[in-house]
Amino acid sequence: MKKHNSLNEIKSLLESKALTLQDLLAYYFKQIEKHQHLNAFNEVFFDSATRQAEIVQQKMDSGKAGKLAGMVIGIKDNICYTNHKVTASSKMLESFVAPYSATVVEKLLQEDAIIIGRLNCDEFAMGGSNETSYYGVVRNAADQSRVAGGSSGGSAAAVQADMCLAALGTDTGGSVRQPAAFCGCIGLKPTYGRISRYGVIAYASSFDQIGTITSSVTDAALLLEVLSGADHYDSTVSTQPVPAYQSSLNQSGNPKKIAVLKETIDNPALDNDIRNAIEYAIEKLREQGHQITYVSFDLLDYLVPAYYVLTTAEASSNLSRYSGVHFGHRNTDAKNLTDLYKTSRAEGFGEEVKRRIMLGTFVLSAGYYDAYYQKAQKVRKLIKNKIEELLNTHDILLSPVTPTPAFKIGENIKDPLQMYMADVYTVLASLTGVPAIALPLTSNAQGLPLSVQLMAKHFNEQELLNLSYQFLKEA
Repeated sequence: MKKHNSLNEIKSLLESKALTLQDLLAYYFKQIEKHQHLNAFNEVFFDSATRQAEIVQQKMDSGKAGKLAGMVIGIKDNICYTNHKVTASSKMLESFVAPYSATVVEKLLQEDAIIIGRLNCDEFAMGGSNETSYYGVVRNAADQSRVAGGSSGGSAAAVQADMCLAALGTDTGGSVRQPAAFCGCIGLKPTYGRISRYGVIAYASSFDQIGTITSSVTDAALLLEVLSGADHYDSTVSTQPVPAYQSSLNQSGNPKKIAVLKETIDNPALDNDIRNAIEYAIEKLREQGHQITYVSFDLLDYLVPAYYVLTTAEASSNLSRYSGVHFGHRNTDAKNLTDLYKTSRAEGFGEEVKRRIMLGTFVLSAGYYDAYYQKAQKVRKLIKNKIEELLNTHDILLSPVTPTPAFKIGENIKDPLQMYMADVYTVLASLTGVPAIALPLTSNAQGLPLSVQLMAKHFNEQELLNLSYQFLKEA
């Protein structure tokens, strides 16, 4: 069976009886087995996925199936699914079974998607290379000596290697867009608050957002339509109406005013192949009738420091619950309560998680709160104001996704600062809460995917999707 890039392709085969859901699921199971060496899956849900396929096939036969019937999808291992393990790729939650489902999982099942398994990720979503996972590194299918990106590396590699049609990830500072870029997929981070976070293991609550990794803009639009909307379990979710994103996709939309963030392209840290691919993409957009303007964004140097001060502070708070008392890894040799806390957390958390907890605790501590945390909040406000100003006069902002293509496994992991600086282009959308999408362009001479990032106003995903659809010219 050849790779199918969209649900529309699969649905046409299912409707013509050229394929059954059982055939499709068996194909993906074989693909997972074939690509085990990529380490994308922490667990494959053979039993529940097979049962779901039988149920959905019956619904399709009777003409009562939901919007996602035929979609086989994986979920990042920090999204809860009732009676299935969820570990955030950490020893701390090695044996934890979810007592309830995340809102996004409920919505997937309501529309008859088949959830095939939980996907590897950086531990507690903290990392940009999927090297901090308790279950080991995820490898890039384009070059197995290279990372798939992080923290949603398993999600990107699974779609890249055709182990499922689509995948859910979470994006705190680029954790959907960066691995999508490294793996040549489409990675969409919606507006903060567009999709419920209920049932997602928290890293940094004012940044975390569920996103999608797909091979087509049409699937990204459909998933956004299904997953978005109000949720009484999550007070941060917007109650704005949810557009019909997929049916509103338009290849011949009105010309857009696109602002290229000049400092991101002229940056000496940007790989030449990525710069050339983006400049070619800009020319293509200009030929499609869009107005291109180069604008200055002089706050680039403040993005990564502000992001890491704020997210580590929130992580320090969110991860304080993993004490070895209520749930999570528990040391059995502790002599007293303090010893229990210390040894359980020391054994349960990996090095990168410990680093971020300690950094976050430091910036929140007495004497440093004003100097670091409060100052970072002020910087975040400045950045937000600047982006809103740019988006008041332009429809779309354009920048790279990453400074380099996928790097070698082990190349950056020993240098946290170098690893953190790789987030320089993705954290902008996270700090400001605007929607952003990573689109594949081409590959370099080594066969490594290269990508571009587009951003739009809050809740203007439709414009972002329309431009992406037009740019990629999907059939």
